[in-house]
Amino acid sequence: MLTAIMASFFLVCTTSFLLILLCSYLHQILHRTRSRLPPGPVPLPIIGNLLDVASKLPHRSLWRLAERYGPLVSVRIGTAVVVVVSSPSAAREVLKTHNGSITGRRPPDAWNAAGHAANSIFTICPGRRWRELRRIGAEHLLSPRRLDGHGLRHAMRAALLGMRRRVEEKAAAARPVELGEVTFAAMAELMWRAMFSCGLDAATLRELHGVAKEAVRLALTPNVSDFFPAVAAMDLQGVRRGMAKQVGKVYELIDQEIDKRRRAREEKETGGGDEHKAADLLEVLLDMWEVDEVVMNRDIIRTFLTDLFLAAVDTIPCAIEWGMAKLLQNPEIMKKLKEQLNSVVGSKECVEYADVDSVPYLQAVVKETLRLYAVVPLVPNKVEETVEIQGHIIPKGSNVIVNLWAIQHNAKVWTDPFKFIPERFLQCKEFNYQGTEDFEFMPFSAGKRLCLGLPLATRMLPALLGSLLHHFEWTLPKEAMKNGLDMSEKLGLTLAMATPLQAMVKAM
Repeated sequence: MLTAIMASFFLVCTTSFLLILLCSYLHQILHRTRSRLPPGPVPLPIIGNLLDVASKLPHRSLWRLAERYGPLVSVRIGTAVVVVVSSPSAAREVLKTHNGSITGRRPPDAWNAAGHAANSIFTICPGRRWRELRRIGAEHLLSPRRLDGHGLRHAMRAALLGMRRRVEEKAAAARPVELGEVTFAAMAELMWRAMFSCGLDAATLRELHGVAKEAVRLALTPNVSDFFPAVAAMDLQGVRRGMAKQVGKVYELIDQEIDKRRRAREEKETGGGDEHKAADLLEVLLDMWEVDEVVMNRDIIRTFLTDLFLAAVDTIPCAIEWGMAKLLQNPEIMKKLKEQLNSVVGSKECVEYADVDSVPYLQAVVKETLRLYAVVPLVPNKVEETVEIQGHIIPKGSNVIVNLWAIQHNAKVWTDPFKFIPERFLQCKEFNYQGTEDFEFMPFSAGKRLCLGLPLATRMLPALLGSLLHHFEWTLPKEAMKNGLDMSEKLGLTLAMATPLQAMVKAM
């Protein structure tokens, strides 16, 4: 008798659960029809369209959905409504026409590690603090005026010469060069000197390289906490805990610099220290801290500097790796570029930003690299006010992702979009980096969330790549020449090579 009752109870529960799932499924279909959301695959109960987009390379899976459903696609990922933008015209409406209503950010749960998201310039909503941080970064570190000034120009040159020295050491030992490692070291030294007016010892540099690699990996690791916020507090995959460990290491180093500088300032005030005032970013931030602790304090300083550092040491080395990989696979393009560099740069120790305008093919190679491998292929935004785009309603609270990778591989815009053809950027049409006109090429995004580091990237990318090519002869290792170069991608904070690029080098 008890067994029969239990069986009946189980049958009722199972039937009720299936009925709830069916009702939920039908409700989602009806809601999509009535809400005027963009088209897209019908979501499953509970998980939504997770199976349609779950991939190690979401920029490609979302691109495939756009090929099927059009330039505006709506999907439901867990409990979140996401609209994916994959055409220049739709991107213009998001990043320009409705930029005032689509500027929020919903940070991945990993970014909440150590309270980082609360003060991160990448995730906080536009407001007083966000504007102040943008202004500080632009005026005191990343503006063309500052970057082309004597102090930072000297730091950039020192970073380029340091990279050259490291490559020469590998060449002398006939050892392969890991391109990401030597360019990371150059960018890390540059950023540390710009922020703190001091260099990095070899041990700290190695530690930071490991920290940065792990942090960017965790930043966009597929995480159940992002799909189902109700369980986020449990951090089931341990992603937030792992991120906190890595971010904490950077915080510790920055705290040491803050404490050292504050002691120096106190000694100067009492007449016992050097009267010389450091002309770096930390000094500006400490001045602000003394005036207004709401706008600036220790937590904000270390979060801001961590953001700037990790972004610079990940994005630019990744782009250099992709560029060198394409050149190694296209020796005729490499030869043409080296010939132009030799004719312009001559016997100079390194290629500097002042040389770049005279080497148009170098600029074309950099732009074509960034077209094929956008630094950040997916740009997320949160809708603050309901908007209408191309006849579809994008509701308040939903997420909008601009798929830069899909736009820059759009066959309607680009001839042979998957081929490496730098010459396309030497034609009559001018493509700037900001996408302000046609929104066909915007590797650093556009609008209010335009990458703060754009002026730095447009100086260091051609300088690093040009210096690597001008002074050295590069070839693939024997195994890569025999079996082909692994060009597979991995997506973390940025789009990187799944297998770090190594190449053999000879000094010229």
